[in-house]
Amino acid sequence: MHNVEGNLKLGLAVTDATPSFDRPDKPEEACGVFAVLASDQPVANLTYFGLYALQHRGQESAGIAVFDDLKVRLHKDMGLVSKVFTPEVLERLPGQLAIGHNRYSTTGSSKACNAQPVLLNTRLGPMAFAHNGNLVNAGELRTALASDLPEAEFTSTTDSELIAFAIQQAVNAGSDWDSAIRAAAGRCRGAFSLVIGTPEGLFALRDGHGIRPLVFGHMGEISEARWVVSSETCGLDIIGSSFDGDIEPGEIVHFRLGQSEPVRSRWVEEPSKLCVFEMIYFARPDSRFFGESLYSYRVRIGEVLARETPIEADIVIGVPDSGIPAAIGYSQYSGIPFGDGLIKNRYVGRTFIQPTQAMREAGIRVKLNPLPDVLAGKRVVVIDDSIVRGTTSRKLVAAIRDAGATEVHMRISSPPVTHPCFYGIDTDTQDQLIAARLTLEEISAHLGVDSLAYLSKESMVEAAHANAENFCTACFDGAYPIEMDSSVSGSKLMLEPAGIAATV
Repeated sequence: MHNVEGNLKLGLAVTDATPSFDRPDKPEEACGVFAVLASDQPVANLTYFGLYALQHRGQESAGIAVFDDLKVRLHKDMGLVSKVFTPEVLERLPGQLAIGHNRYSTTGSSKACNAQPVLLNTRLGPMAFAHNGNLVNAGELRTALASDLPEAEFTSTTDSELIAFAIQQAVNAGSDWDSAIRAAAGRCRGAFSLVIGTPEGLFALRDGHGIRPLVFGHMGEISEARWVVSSETCGLDIIGSSFDGDIEPGEIVHFRLGQSEPVRSRWVEEPSKLCVFEMIYFARPDSRFFGESLYSYRVRIGEVLARETPIEADIVIGVPDSGIPAAIGYSQYSGIPFGDGLIKNRYVGRTFIQPTQAMREAGIRVKLNPLPDVLAGKRVVVIDDSIVRGTTSRKLVAAIRDAGATEVHMRISSPPVTHPCFYGIDTDTQDQLIAARLTLEEISAHLGVDSLAYLSKESMVEAAHANAENFCTACFDGAYPIEMDSSVSGSKLMLEPAGIAATV
């Protein structure tokens, strides 16, 4: 009998609905996954630092499950990694294999029962499971699993738990781990980058299109086989791991203790469609894609933006932090000086405390504050990576004008967002996307800018120095790479019981 210890500590109630005043004018985060397999390392501590590096991908909950032979200990809670894990908690997580997760909710509300990793027992022993992405057939899969597994107790409202149950079902029906994971993946449609802990080692898997990133590396000598898997290379860097390569789209990789080479194989062959917003915004600028840091790519699209949308101005500023590299590129190409016109409070996370009416009227200065002595009397070019709803961008423009800017010209280093994402990014429904409702002139008037221009889609993908056909650009053009039925909506609450409030 395999021993599974659940160390789930429930957090305080957190409502699902983030107040509109606090939601940024850009797509909101994807999740982060991380895993370490090493017999002689503090795998929980290493995973803590990996999740710390991936904190930008999700701030709602964090969790780590650790295998100590056939015993699994799990700790997860609501909040940031630094809040969820203390030295005392990590000391209680010894073992050889750790699975970690940072969550931003895309299917299933923001509450403790939806935190990951998911932990299940099977015929072959315990399984710990973490998922980045979003399924477009979650309702269909849940109906099928409920029929096939009437004894199953779904404890969350996430699509991630459904994938885990599909693996459990295949294992209990007689499959080995590799076959069970393949079979479960074949039942899923959508985006999924997975790390799966089992008594036979670590499995990593990407959906056939590879919409969400997943990379791997090793620590120490390759013969010692200390393997690391991360959503981004910045997670490898923080613990001193090498970057050995990507888990390829449609690939499953099996890492085992004592093996100097993982077992790599394709479970499906489909066209690669990496989410281009990983390049523009989601991934950290120090993470590497296509042989270079994203900082270099973002500077380059700023240069292209300056070439495509020139304007006479006195200063170029970026909206911190994600707009800064493109602003530097815009300045370098245009010759307009770059300056720090906006100061960001980097200690402000997602807040659920509503400010006073006076604070709301003051705009977004809880997070960003303009510098009058930099902006006063200047024609200002403001660079941001995207505009989704238009709410905070409008307040930002008003604040820059209040600081004394004589002209405000906004330049966006991506095309207009006109379609929602169903693959792991929370971009609202189409009627909430400002570029889907208004013309360029109408958006410009709504924001209160003197001019507004976006980067072209062609330049966005060409600047990546990769095959332009290998990117998902659905949020810009509606060309969804994965077929969806008409019942799929943008609601993250699709699996919530009707009338149940999204609280713990």
